[in-house]
Amino acid sequence: MESPNNNEEKSDYSTRRSELMPLWIGLFVDVLGFYIIIPFLPTFIHLFHTTPFVIGLVLATNAVFTLFFAPIWGKISDKFGRKPILIICQCGTFTGFIILIFANSVEMLFLARMVDGMFGGIFPIVKSIVSDTMPPKERSLQMTNLGVVHTLAGLIGPGVGGILSLFYILGPEYPIATASLAAASLALIALITSLIFVKESWPKEKRIQTQEKIKIHIIRNKDASWLLTLYTFHTIAFTMYTTTLTIYLGIVMGLDTLGISILLTLSGISRAIVRFTVFKPTLKWLGEGKSTIIGLLILVVTFFLIGFVKDIITFVVLIVVISYGVSCSRGLLMSKITLTVSPKEMGKINGYTTTLDSIAQILGPIIGTLILTVLNEIWWGAFMSLLSLVAFFMIFKKIIPYHLKEQGVESVFPKIN
Repeated sequence: MESPNNNEEKSDYSTRRSELMPLWIGLFVDVLGFYIIIPFLPTFIHLFHTTPFVIGLVLATNAVFTLFFAPIWGKISDKFGRKPILIICQCGTFTGFIILIFANSVEMLFLARMVDGMFGGIFPIVKSIVSDTMPPKERSLQMTNLGVVHTLAGLIGPGVGGILSLFYILGPEYPIATASLAAASLALIALITSLIFVKESWPKEKRIQTQEKIKIHIIRNKDASWLLTLYTFHTIAFTMYTTTLTIYLGIVMGLDTLGISILLTLSGISRAIVRFTVFKPTLKWLGEGKSTIIGLLILVVTFFLIGFVKDIITFVVLIVVISYGVSCSRGLLMSKITLTVSPKEMGKINGYTTTLDSIAQILGPIIGTLILTVLNEIWWGAFMSLLSLVAFFMIFKKIIPYHLKEQGVESVFPKIN
């Protein structure tokens, strides 16, 4: 028979988890808007008479601005609360998609991505809200919902983008107007959802209690520094894969916008099935530590193999396996990083991980498209595999969670399970 305290804890956790649902819905709609645009990337090369490398720069532009602005948004959210900053950032995303509607040149693409990047603080705010809301032992599973959001958006978005590519609301000279209008509408829905349903997770009373500034010193916090370095290698490889995959499908496999959208939709369905049927049993059976190790190892192998695959069916199977590896590693790594700092530093540490994501989104498409332009797809896969291999070896370092350090634990503690 369960004690009243256990029942209260379960009820409290269930309440907190339900409070996050509007956040996931808003984030899903926001990410879906981006995935609608993805199938058009190879088309831009021919339409605007440019090269894969320039399109890589377009993708990197967003990350350059996010690199500088995301940590600022994270720090501001520590001071003024999460919700108002979330709303501001979503307004910026909406504006970026509005600009994209009228994009009929590479310059307009750059402008749209710049605006979206300036307000690219949505993900660190979301991670901070999860960190504020969930206790450490439940945080990992909730962090993996970031992967769920991308899986579902990746399932629906490319197919929608492919269908919308057949319609021109402003004429052929504005090739992505219809898709961008749909993306802007979704971004507006996400904004309204956040305004109405998302609750403030860092209210004024908590902010007043933590007015004394506790600066995060990454160099001094060896565990945080190590995990952030590991995360850097992992996220560069992951972002290089995600940002150049459609270009690979276009220039190596010769697929058009509709063909890419169909392939990504089919692979998205497969990824969703694997994600929702295999991942949770894996996490329950192996624990967080071993699941992360398995996930990173899968990425080392599959990234190396992807450059050798030429037929569609094998390629889809490989994408599904990669998605499983990402599910078993990425969200768990982000959660483990948050466990190395105090609750007062959540906004900053999540700002740092988003900064690293931005660096990866700068380097990933540039390096990926450069390799595909100058070398070939085999080197593309090998380079991603090498980066993942470094992250794999680094995961074996033992980490002491912050709350145990506070209790005076000085010796090496087994890895977080």
